[in-house]
Amino acid sequence: MHFVIMGCGRVGASLATALDAAGHTVAVVDQDPEAFRALGPDFSGDTVTGIGFDRDALARARTGEAYAFAAVSSGDNSNILAARVARETFGVTNVAARIYDPRRAQIFERLGIPTVATVRWTADQMMRRLIPQGAVTEYREASGRLVLAEVHLHPDWIARPVSDIEAAVPARVAYITRNGEGVLAPPSMLVQDGDLAHLMCARDDLDAIIRTLDQPLTQEDVE
Repeated sequence: MHFVIMGCGRVGASLATALDAAGHTVAVVDQDPEAFRALGPDFSGDTVTGIGFDRDALARARTGEAYAFAAVSSGDNSNILAARVARETFGVTNVAARIYDPRRAQIFERLGIPTVATVRWTADQMMRRLIPQGAVTEYREASGRLVLAEVHLHPDWIARPVSDIEAAVPARVAYITRNGEGVLAPPSMLVQDGDLAHLMCARDDLDAIIRTLDQPLTQEDVE
């Protein structure tokens, strides 16, 4: 898969080198050519010198071919603008933007751009937003039978209550990560775009749960 990273600071370089090491193609966009030194000598991806929300720069980074786009420069406005251009002009489905001011997060989420607040940012969180398939196991109890796992939800679950998830799979929704913060999830809570679900379930059921929640809902499910 092809990924485009806008911004080559510590965050962007970490994402780019991790994706490159995993065998993906990567293009990094930054207006400072000296910033690319942070990628190290083993980086095999492309570097594009230019403004991260400039359409020409994004075209040279092959954004139209990208599976995902991450805007992680040092400016909130630049990040959200670049993410919107990637989605609206180049048709990238999976986009994420790093936000320094958490008060802006809800505004940007309404624009359909998942955000990660810097104060709670980790490279792992951003990576999960770029490659959402599957699950990440966060905790396993002593016997090994039960796990707490972060599971990707198909977009069809948006605007549906947490109780529908628990009815569809043998698991409990422990909490939801929304706008970079963990929120306890009552049964009536509605799923929003960009939410990350954390489920407690039997380890042996996890693969089946992943398959169920990552697939489009059937007509029977909707009814």
